[in-house]
Amino acid sequence: MSLLRRLKRPLRDARRHRRELREQLQWSRAAWQVEREVDTVVNSDRTIVAGPWLSEVGFEALYWIPFLRWVKAAFRLDPARVVAVSRGGTRSWYEGIAARYVETWEHIDPHEFARRTSERGATKQLEVTPFDLEVVRVAERLLGERVSVLHPSLMYRLFSLFWSGQRPMSFVDAHTRYEPIVAPRVLDEHLLPREYVAVKFYAARSLPDSAEVRRAVAWLVDGLAERTHVVLLDTGLALDEHTDYPLGSSGRVVSAKSWMKPADNLAVQTQIIAGAQAFVGTCGSVAWLAPMLGVNTSAVYVDPKWLHAHLGVMLRACHRAGAAHFAALDLRALEPIACNLAVSSLKPVASSSPKS
Repeated sequence: MSLLRRLKRPLRDARRHRRELREQLQWSRAAWQVEREVDTVVNSDRTIVAGPWLSEVGFEALYWIPFLRWVKAAFRLDPARVVAVSRGGTRSWYEGIAARYVETWEHIDPHEFARRTSERGATKQLEVTPFDLEVVRVAERLLGERVSVLHPSLMYRLFSLFWSGQRPMSFVDAHTRYEPIVAPRVLDEHLLPREYVAVKFYAARSLPDSAEVRRAVAWLVDGLAERTHVVLLDTGLALDEHTDYPLGSSGRVVSAKSWMKPADNLAVQTQIIAGAQAFVGTCGSVAWLAPMLGVNTSAVYVDPKWLHAHLGVMLRACHRAGAAHFAALDLRALEPIACNLAVSSLKPVASSSPKS
């Protein structure tokens, strides 16, 4: 190595280190800014609306509610000041976080709600939209007072530092609290089999809808039904971009569709999962919830590239909360025995944005 190259090397290293330090400082400032905004909301003299949550069920269960628990602990937030605003029957998820709850689908038509949320063009609540503000005004009318808003965009901004690879898993650990969830009792338990497995398969980027995937999913459900009853958590409600796989019900396979209404469908699903021997379904959505209900979970996928960060968080969350077991199942691993599918038939489908 020439003398000139030896002299330049320390300079290059120093420039790289300075660049890395500037980036670290930038990311730290972004996190500090979110914490300052949370502190401003908490220290207001108004009732606090936690929400409105208009986004995906999976992110609500895996990130938003644990984030709110962290806010409660870190900022000494009294739950008596908090009103959770969500949809679909998630009241029990917010126990210990919010003393009051506003079910938006009791006040806004669910199909109109779905249309307005789809108009955002993004499933993630990265900013406060006009529709968010409309839902907040509904809450204010019901409460009879002005409120401060602890908006989901704060959580998205904070955890985007982790999802983008700028912060380690310990960053999520520091800003979340995972705890078991107690299921509501909204459904007559006599409608359910004495023993059963709860199943929810829906189309997602991690489990794209195709003839091959449908055959493999049907094979899985048939195999479960040979051993016990199966309760399908198909809702029959087209309220978001996720559509249930059409598995049908017969024999030991029971559909819960007729037991659900938009305003309580997630409460019904939560109760059914909590009473099950196990949960099997698409990796995402209520699969993140099931272990917190004390139910061993097998979460199925075909394309893992949207799930890597979330799977690690879920496994760690189960450990931290002392929850039930969680296992991720790559459906392609079953191909040699599932309907003799060709290895190429379950290749991941290219996509442009992640789904939980």
